[in-house]
Amino acid sequence: MIENMNKNKKLIAMSLPIFVELMLQLLVGNIDQIMVSRVSQSSVASIVNANQVMNLVIIVLSMSAAATTIILSQYLGAKDEKSASEICMASIVMIIVAGLGTTIFIAILHQPLFRFMHVQKEVLREASLYLLIVAGFNVVQGVYLVFSAILRAFTLMKEVMFVSIIMNVMNIVGNAILINGWFGFPQLGVVGAAISTACSKVVGMLLMIYIFKKKINVPLSLSYLRPFPWGHLKKILRVAVPSGTESLSYNASQMCILSVVNQFGTLVTATKGYCSIFANISYVYALAIGEATQVVLGYFIGSKRLDLVRKRVYMTTVIALITCVGVSTLLFLGGNWVFYIFTDDPTIISLGKKILGIEIILEFGRAVNIVMTRSLVSVGDIKTPTIVGIIFQWCVALAGSYFFGIHLGLGLIGVWIAMTMD
Repeated sequence: MIENMNKNKKLIAMSLPIFVELMLQLLVGNIDQIMVSRVSQSSVASIVNANQVMNLVIIVLSMSAAATTIILSQYLGAKDEKSASEICMASIVMIIVAGLGTTIFIAILHQPLFRFMHVQKEVLREASLYLLIVAGFNVVQGVYLVFSAILRAFTLMKEVMFVSIIMNVMNIVGNAILINGWFGFPQLGVVGAAISTACSKVVGMLLMIYIFKKKINVPLSLSYLRPFPWGHLKKILRVAVPSGTESLSYNASQMCILSVVNQFGTLVTATKGYCSIFANISYVYALAIGEATQVVLGYFIGSKRLDLVRKRVYMTTVIALITCVGVSTLLFLGGNWVFYIFTDDPTIISLGKKILGIEIILEFGRAVNIVMTRSLVSVGDIKTPTIVGIIFQWCVALAGSYFFGIHLGLGLIGVWIAMTMD
């Protein structure tokens, strides 16, 4: 089994369901702004700002989920079922506590956060409503993520993918009904998008739990919490906190960068939202193959096959580079067409095409960063990607955004140049 996992064909087979799932998660995260884009650009800007805050929340929730996949894979590779059960229970408890904490945090501090981000007055009310509704379901989001992580560790990627498909279909149908007021429902706009998103997450969580009970023999019992498995919790935190700190720092710096972009006006904020969607599409497969590689490396380490690690990492990096740069180039070449999906505003289309040109160069660096960061975390080197990431996110991306965007007057183009340098 271990030798088979080192083959590119096996890795790609593992990564494809993750890719579809991540693509669908991307759709869940952005379908709201896509579907309100025909209502108004201010509605798009409100969701862009709310989602930037929610990205921080999702990173906090994903920290323990990602660590669960890594550690659980190692225990499964070592055939230690008791420790596997304890890790699952510890992760579920941690994610519920984190979900409640982030919900309370947003309920209290969302207005100061939006003021810090220079959110325009015309989008502030809608941004607040959207954020409060979606954040009210953070526990649901967290439980969904942790069960998704557990299923991945058991290589049940296809099942996770199908749940994501169902969630997306529900979200799209719900958005169409509630945003536009079909079938006698009131026309709720941004609020309708938030309600639909929350409902789809509830269904996704319930399906994940159902699949776990049907497909996995590892028992989940409160008895594993008496006494509480503090040792396993510390293991999760030792992986989650340093690796999650880098992602948390990245999204915090992105929030500060968005505060720069908001100063350029609503249309520029909307353009940034659209370009970010296209950027996500460019690198989503790199994320998928990076996550599949983490699972494979976990099995290699658990079975003491360290000789296979280096070759696997470099081959994954090559695949990620080809896909990231290739997709971003195609999006640039089809710039007019892809922007017409959202808007016919000539200002947004003209600026957006320039950003997509810069994005091609950016993806060279991003592809390597994605694979190397995840691989280093899997083999235990958490400090290097964390320290390097934090330094460059703040000293290059954010500082550069102020310098190029505001000081030199390059606007959103200057911001993207700074992020490319990072």
